Formats: sequence, structure tokens, C-alpha cells
Amino acid sequence: METKKWGDSKFWGLDFELDPQWILSKSQKKLQEKLIDLCHSTLRKNAVESDRHLIYPRKNFEALAQLGLLGIIVPKELGGMGENHTCATMVVETISRYGCASTAMCYVMHLAATSALLLRYHKNPTIKSLLSRLNKDVLIGTVSYSDPQTGSHFWYHLSSKCEKSDTGWRVFKKSSWTTSGGFADWYVAQTTSPDFNGDYSNLSCFLLWNSEVKTNPSTWDGLGLRGNQSGALEIEGVEISHERMIGPVGDGARSNDESVDPFFLLCSSACWNGIAMGMIDIARDHTTRKKHEDVGMRIADYPTIQDYIGEAIIDTNSVRCFNFQIAQALDEKTNQCDWSIHEDYLNLPRRQMMHWLWQLKFSCSKNVTHVSDKMLHTCGGTGYKPALGIERYLRDAKAGWVMGPTNEVLRQFVGKFALFGPESLDYWNQSVNERVINNELKKMDKKSKREFAEKILKDCN
Repeated sequence: METKKWGDSKFWGLDFELDPQWILSKSQKKLQEKLIDLCHSTLRKNAVESDRHLIYPRKNFEALAQLGLLGIIVPKELGGMGENHTCATMVVETISRYGCASTAMCYVMHLAATSALLLRYHKNPTIKSLLSRLNKDVLIGTVSYSDPQTGSHFWYHLSSKCEKSDTGWRVFKKSSWTTSGGFADWYVAQTTSPDFNGDYSNLSCFLLWNSEVKTNPSTWDGLGLRGNQSGALEIEGVEISHERMIGPVGDGARSNDESVDPFFLLCSSACWNGIAMGMIDIARDHTTRKKHEDVGMRIADYPTIQDYIGEAIIDTNSVRCFNFQIAQALDEKTNQCDWSIHEDYLNLPRRQMMHWLWQLKFSCSKNVTHVSDKMLHTCGGTGYKPALGIERYLRDAKAGWVMGPTNEVLRQFVGKFALFGPESLDYWNQSVNERVINNELKKMDKKSKREFAEKILKDCN
């Protein structure tokens, strides 16, 4: 096995022997080596600048575009790399581990937005043109799905709508969180459909340009991932042409399950795994060099430190392998991420993997939360100071648990799915829980029941 390089020297963290390299093809390993070298020369240095001064990492995206990575999942006939889910997972993890976690998360959102376009690009010249220019013109995309009234239930749009106009569509959108907001060149925004009649599962997706959205980037100041610029966004009745609806009217829920959610959950998990491995790399380097002169021992010589490092590697490699296993399953279901299968717009193979993707995101973000604390403890007081780098990774790591769907939401999803089936999830609050109603009615006296009945009858009229 080749030795991992950092510039002209041997890498100072863990070597390839502790990475699941057997999963990658030869071409993917070559791409990984180029990307590690780019992290050394460019991305990692810019990460410090982004974190310290809240600077959006466009310079890093320009560097990624030189490797063709803005079009990594775009078909070759459109000038992309035509790569699969496994390769996308590796790229995100590599950027996050060796380079810049803010860049990695912005890149995750770019991939999610790109996947939404690819799901329905087949007969749309506007979308095809955009996809063909991602690398050449360094066109960064993102998704704008969240709603200020529904929190991490980002699929539930109370503050957004769309109307049919003479020339196409008029889009109204309020988003509480949009990664790359104000800095991305194009946006995939989701609202209720133009024929909305109270059914919040009736969603549609639209392509917007940077000039058509309103943001206030200067207000962003997060604990970690400080280059993300994940602030509020608003679209105020912007009129767009017909072809900038992505897919047919009402296609939003299918787009969620088949493109945006799978790529977000898969690749954000890789981001958390990259942060965890990056912290282990720093801890290994620090503890093998730092020495306690009074006892003549390196920090790494203490059994407690060996336990911390060993457990962190075992736990993190477990979720890394889970991540790549899910990526490979998606590759198998989609003929290696072949977007032509979606010319049949009801062909939705990724949708079958949703509960596995929920489990993946929960596992990876839970692990990085634990590992970040343990690697800080491993490095002691030195780790508490920014110079070592652990402190920045730790702050970045804490985003994983709370990023929607939050881990509290996901474990309830999985539990309800297992106990009661998928129909019990009721994303848009449409199912009536008669057990709860009947139980509450038992508590009422006759007078209360009569008043309640009268109120219901009044509502019916």
C-alpha cells in the first residue's frame, strides 16, 4: 500500500492502512491523491481564513473546479465526471478531513442541488446548459428548502408559495437557513405548488439565479462551519420562465426522496466522518510528539490516550464503512448513478433507501459529537487553543447533531417506521390519531363533550 503524502513529506496523521481503501477504484484513488494534495496546497490554509473572518470559501471552489469536481456526478456527455455515489462520498470526506469542513458542507449542498437538476434535466435545455458550465464558469449551487415556521421539518413549507403567471411562474419563498446564501450562483428552491389546495405534500421545485434572491450574509455568525454563510433567504414574487420549474408540477416530494435528501444525507455523513478523522489525525500527531520530560514519556505512551485514540478509530471506521456501504447500495440501485434511468420519472430507486440514510446521518453525526470531545481531552490544554486545529474541528463537529433533520427527529422517524410502518411518519400532518382523540374524550364529562361536539359541528358548517 502506498504511503500517504502531505506535500513532499509523509502525512503526519493516520496512514492509508487505517482507511477503507479497498472500496475505491484505481481512478478514485488517483482522484483522492490529487485532492489530498490540493488540501495541502490550498484548501486547509483557506479554512483558517474562512473560520476566523467568516469568509465564504469561493477560492476553494475555484480550486475544486480545476479538478472537475463541481460536476462530479454530472454525466460525461454534459462535460461532467460521470462519477458515482461512492466517489462523491470519498470526495466530501477528503475535503472535510484534510482541507476545510465549511467547504465540504457547502459542496454537499452543491451536490444536493445538482442532483435535483439531474433528476429532471433530460428535456430541459436551460438545466442542461447550466450543468455543462459548472466547472468552466465555477457555478456553485445550493438548495433552499427550510421554512422559518417549521424548523428542521424543512419539507413543510408554510411560508412559501408559487403562482402561475403569463410567462411562467411567480415564486415566493422564505427560508430560515440556506447554506451559501447570497454566495451561490444558482439555487434550487422548493415551495408549495401553483395548484396548492391545502395539501402541503403538493410541492414543486424551481431554479433561481443569485440576482433573484435576497440575503443578508453579514448576519451569519455560527459556532462552527463559519464559512458556510447559512443565513436567511427570501424570494419576493420573482417571475421566472416555464422551463425553470424543475420537473413537473407537484414533483417536489419525489425530488426530495430521490435526489436532494439521499445526496444530502449520504454526503453530509461523509463530512462528519471527515471531521472525526481529521481530529484523530491531529491528536495522533500531537500525542506522539509532545513529551512529559519529568517522567520521560510521550503523551501517546499513556494507556488512557491509547484507549481514547483506539476507540475513536474503531467507532469512526465503523460509520465510515457504513457510509460507503450505503453509497455502494445506491450505486447498485442506480446503475452507478446513471441519471438516464429517470427519463421514466416514476423510477425512484433511491427512495427505498431513505430509512437507511436516516440511520446513517444519525450514526455519523452522533459519532463525531463523541469523537470531538474525546480528541479534545486527548490533546489537553494545547487542544483548547486554536493553533493546534482541534478547536476549529470541534466547533465544526457540533453542527452535525442539530442540522436538519436533527438527530431527535431521525431516531423518532426510524422508531415509528419500524413499529408502525412508513405510513405512520405523516410528514405533512395529515393522519388523524384516533387513539389519542378517543383517549382524550374519555376524560371529558357530558357537558365538555357536548361543547366539543358543538364546536366541531360549527367548524363543519
